Amino acid sequence: MPAAAGVYGWHFKESPHPDLGSERLLYVGIAPRPMSNRTSTQNLRKRVRYHYRGNAAGSTLRLTLGCLLGLELRRVGNGTRLTFGKAGEAVLSQWMADNAQVCWLEHHEPWTMESELISQLDLPLNLDQNRHNGFHDRLKELRARARERARALPISA
Repeated sequence: MPAAAGVYGWHFKESPHPDLGSERLLYVGIAPRPMSNRTSTQNLRKRVRYHYRGNAAGSTLRLTLGCLLGLELRRVGNGTRLTFGKAGEAVLSQWMADNAQVCWLEHHEPWTMESELISQLDLPLNLDQNRHNGFHDRLKELRARARERARALPISA
């Protein structure tokens, strides 16, 4: 994975949800995001690595996958961050290591491609700019229910 700007796409050998199918493109992202007030330090390598190794608080893809896989979202730290906890994030990381495949395209201004890709491709795991997708409302509701449950539980260690 290059340390360059571009667009990345996620395929999964095993689908995170029975209605989505496997071995197909389910999500696209960009690195860096356009920033008006400073220069971003993000690139393809850093962003994809974070999706693999980070947590649900910093990765909408991890949040989505964990919710689809039925992992329990929890409040952590001071109670404002939501993750799947240490054990849940480890389960998710292992599932991704076993199932995720990433492709990418270097592009010096990836934000110019993002809207076009989301509007033209069936990308059920993208929520932003993707209300037209048939899975959008179900995914949005699933994530909202997970957040609601997490906020009702005590803060996790």
